[in-house]
Amino acid sequence: MEGFFGEFRFAEPIWLLGLVAIPLLVLRYKQRRPGSLQFSTLHHVRDLTPSLWVRMRVVVFIAKLIGLSLLVMALARPQSGETVVDVTADGVDIILVLDVSSSMQVKDLGPDNRLEVAKDVVAEFVEGRQTDRLGMVVFAGESFTQCPLTLDYDVLLSFLDQIRIAEKDWDGTAIGMAIINATNRLREAEGRSQVVILLTDGVNNAGEIDPLTAAEVAAAIGVRVYAIGVGAPGSGGRGRGRTVDFDEETLQQVAGLTGGRYYHATSGEKLAEIYDEIGKLETTEITSQIHVNYTERYPLFLWPCLALIMLEFVLVRTRLRTIP
Repeated sequence: MEGFFGEFRFAEPIWLLGLVAIPLLVLRYKQRRPGSLQFSTLHHVRDLTPSLWVRMRVVVFIAKLIGLSLLVMALARPQSGETVVDVTADGVDIILVLDVSSSMQVKDLGPDNRLEVAKDVVAEFVEGRQTDRLGMVVFAGESFTQCPLTLDYDVLLSFLDQIRIAEKDWDGTAIGMAIINATNRLREAEGRSQVVILLTDGVNNAGEIDPLTAAEVAAAIGVRVYAIGVGAPGSGGRGRGRTVDFDEETLQQVAGLTGGRYYHATSGEKLAEIYDEIGKLETTEITSQIHVNYTERYPLFLWPCLALIMLEFVLVRTRLRTIP
């Protein structure tokens, strides 16, 4: 039963049968014969109106009926319940890996450069997750952890917003090191699965570890890599004066070695579709159990009941006392 108290019930409703006695008391009250006295004449009192206290007799009787009704309801143990949903989520641990090399300045995915388009798409991806732990690694000629695994998506989005194109002193494309860095972050993660989403537009040309070796390490500890190449191969786009291209074959091998998938994004819309597809592939298993916590509410009926019955008891023995 839904009501003011949420879920509402009587734990012992058998007591509610006592309410049947209330109409019987009303009937008995109407049929009672008051005592009488004989007078020689009523001429002088015929026009007198009943006093307030005389009229109060009916009010007091009604108070008694209400009090008894409340007593019966209190004995039936009214309870209000709050519905509680216990949710258990077996989440996914995901490291988002973004290329911030100078080639990411090319504007071939939309009105903005590749990095800004990627940041917008990644932000939408983050906002679409619920119970997964997410982290972020950025790389150019070197690789850095921008944000460790966290459930605080606002913090992650703040770090994402701060990402900029790499300065000249650490420019380059260290894809292998980025995969190793992300894999290391996932090494002791306890989620249902561990995932790296790698986005790059270049060829590995920096770092001590090549992408395929890094992929083998990731596969050995159960990390799955989704590799995304952005831009058109051989497009001739320029970032700070140099032609850019990405190594599609290597990215395909990286994804294959780890059980992931390879994607090619040629526009911002396509990139958004890719992240949406990855999000559907890496779903979180959520189970819920619904139960109701009940709270005893009989005092809300019992205390008014006692007050009304006490009022009736006192008045009929004092100010409203009658002589048989």
